[in-house]
Amino acid sequence: MLVGPEIPPNTGNIGRLCAATRTPLDLIEPLGFSLEDRYLRRAGLDYWPYLDLQTHRSWSSFEASGSREKVYLSARAETSYLEAPLEGVAPCDLVFGCETKGLPKEIVRQAGDRIYQIPIFHPEVRSLNLSNAVAIVLYDALRRRGFTQSS
Repeated sequence: MLVGPEIPPNTGNIGRLCAATRTPLDLIEPLGFSLEDRYLRRAGLDYWPYLDLQTHRSWSSFEASGSREKVYLSARAETSYLEAPLEGVAPCDLVFGCETKGLPKEIVRQAGDRIYQIPIFHPEVRSLNLSNAVAIVLYDALRRRGFTQSS
């Protein structure tokens, strides 16, 4: 799930990834673009019909729709995602923030000790591209849950 994504090609790439892995994608508004954006569509190619996509007006409206256990990802977290209980959550319950600000502070507080980061080894590199981060963690979550080629 993406909270307030801002860059259409990132969301398009993530949409394509989710379609390929049969993982639902939730987008939490505000979005920094229209879902009709040509760059979003171009990055997702012609796979949008295969994507299970839902949008929510806000984090609170998403939470009101029935909350499950989640794993939160943030470049500012201290614990590696390698220690996250990814086998215990559905891949669609991975929560990522927007490209420029990350997760909002209220969501970080709510996450408690369920917030993780992808290790970055160079001290001058602050974060990874959002679509790359989602791909890393999503495929690890699928691997830990025992997916196969035909899953």
